[in-house]
Amino acid sequence: MYHRIKSYLKDRLSNQQRNKLRKTVAKLFAPFYSDNLTILADLFGTDKTNGHWYTPHYMTHLSRFKNKQINLLEIGVGGEERPLVGGHSLRMWKSYFPEGKIYSIDIYDKSALQEDRIKIYRGSQVDKPFLEGIIAEVGAFDVIIDDGSHHNEHIIESFKILFPHLKDGGVYVVEDIQTSYWEDHGGDSLNLNNPNTAMNFFKGLTDCLNHQEITHEQYQETYFDKKIISIHFYHNMVFIYKGDNNEPSNRVRNHQRLNSKASSS
Repeated sequence: MYHRIKSYLKDRLSNQQRNKLRKTVAKLFAPFYSDNLTILADLFGTDKTNGHWYTPHYMTHLSRFKNKQINLLEIGVGGEERPLVGGHSLRMWKSYFPEGKIYSIDIYDKSALQEDRIKIYRGSQVDKPFLEGIIAEVGAFDVIIDDGSHHNEHIIESFKILFPHLKDGGVYVVEDIQTSYWEDHGGDSLNLNNPNTAMNFFKGLTDCLNHQEITHEQYQETYFDKKIISIHFYHNMVFIYKGDNNEPSNRVRNHQRLNSKASSS
């Protein structure tokens, strides 16, 4: 029914009229599809399903938070400088997490899009005092999603600032990581080992998972070594799980091999 109505009205209304109608229709239909993030994304008009194929991955990794009182932060509201445009995914998250509080930041003033359980701050995703001010106000987050500028240096810097403020058991998500290959976003398609791309930064963090196996006696464990417990890569996105990465090696202690024999199967 919803799709038939959408198709009929698509070419008969202005953009402003369609946006207003979409909000009304979404509020009407969303309660019937509250467990299906793909349909919710379509209802609320976010490109997390139309243009990208993110919602199935989100359901795989975030469904365990479904009815919990979580704090979710999404970097980027959408709509660029237009104050009344954007917020589609924020409304989707609000519907999918009925007990959750949804927060967002954007470099433009998007305060007009705030509503119950959705709060939006104006500022940069790489402004450390600004971000830490938000955390001081609302507390740590269960889910952090970077759908911001997509510039590689911003992605990396935001992660370094915000991951320590993700709760244990939480998930940090980066969308649109294809910009790792786009020069105008600081990416590189010629040197796929360029350490300055977001993709290579996160690939480098996979070594954190095995830090107990490193046999360099002077090795100093990092915060990421101790707190990253899994990393999941998909087309254009990555999920990083936080917890205590303290599972010991069966062959290494204090970065020294116990013996030279390979472990038996």
